[in-house]
Amino acid sequence: MRKFTIGSAILAILSGCTAAIGSGDKAPDIIPEQVAALAAPYQDVSTARLLPRDGCYWYLHKGPVETTLLPLRTIDGRPICAARE
Repeated sequence: MRKFTIGSAILAILSGCTAAIGSGDKAPDIIPEQVAALAAPYQDVSTARLLPRDGCYWYLHKGPVETTLLPLRTIDGRPICAARE
């Protein structure tokens, strides 16, 4: 019984550590046309957004198991970031 209680407590704590993606009411900002033109074709640029924490563009990748943010990349694999001031 004690193992079950400890396991349940740990599971409850860890379940609060996941980030909800796409749960907000606000749609992502529309990215500039120049950024969309740089992006590799296999990425969903309609979901792309500029994240202030790193100054780079990220998009929502919908995989078979989960949806996650991935860096928006050029055809040759370089991340697409905003110019720094």
